Amino acid sequence: MAKDKFNRTQACATKTLYAVMKEMSRRGGSMPAKDLYPFVNENVDLTDWEREPAGKMKYIRWTNSFQFYSIDYQKAGYIVKKNGTWYITPEGEAMLKKTPEEVMTLANRAYHEWRRLNPKEEHREEEPTDDTPAGDVISIKLEQLESNAREDIRDFIAAKDPYQFQEMVAALLRAMGYHTPFIAPKGKDGGIDVIAYVDPLGAQTPRIKVQVKHKPDATIGASDIRALLGVLRTGDIALFVTSGTFSPDAKSTGTNAREYIRLIDGDEFIEMWQEYYDKMSDDDKNMLPLKRIAFLGNNE
Repeated sequence: MAKDKFNRTQACATKTLYAVMKEMSRRGGSMPAKDLYPFVNENVDLTDWEREPAGKMKYIRWTNSFQFYSIDYQKAGYIVKKNGTWYITPEGEAMLKKTPEEVMTLANRAYHEWRRLNPKEEHREEEPTDDTPAGDVISIKLEQLESNAREDIRDFIAAKDPYQFQEMVAALLRAMGYHTPFIAPKGKDGGIDVIAYVDPLGAQTPRIKVQVKHKPDATIGASDIRALLGVLRTGDIALFVTSGTFSPDAKSTGTNAREYIRLIDGDEFIEMWQEYYDKMSDDDKNMLPLKRIAFLGNNE
């Protein structure tokens, strides 16, 4: 009986995780954690048993199996969970050419190999039960909270005007230890929005020339990257910050440029703001105020 339940649990995880991987691929490679449960509920054919609450905590069975076996997919390198978002890796994309059952078999095998090579690491239980994955379900709840928080931050930034976002970029640079004597005023900026120095006088190199594009719903193309590279002089490096994203061509142009250029998209900007927040002045913090809350977590 226990074995039958285990088989049903694994079969449930097989179809739900595969469906989510396909959806992440369709969306361009990622999916906010807050979208996972609604997507599965609406798009995967779940049995009555899979939809039942079970165990002391009365969690829905499919969510337990989904989280339990997602660890295998992580260890296999098929998915990555970060900052409230799930990502499908190139290895995960390749798995979509296989059947869901084949993917589960390979993921499970990869998990056990990881476990063999890392005997001192904390492991999940060998088989799930109705009461097993409370911690894992808490994990997805935390991921959903992180995802919601990230969306709130994105919306807050999107509501800023271009000059306010430009000031935020300068604030981040100051928190990183740079000096920002020039922040472009309203009007034509000549292609440079912020200049940052490593010393107060700007006598030392490198000098950082920064282009800022506040386009949260847009993708920056390669032509914008080339335009910034065109204004660099000896001793300069370039920084391009957008509240949106960069196209593959833009990333390739930056990577292959003779001059050094660093591209920071909206997600990375948020991560860096969180990382350096404690080093900001109170006035700079107020541009995007954050509140830190600690949750009990786990090591997965």
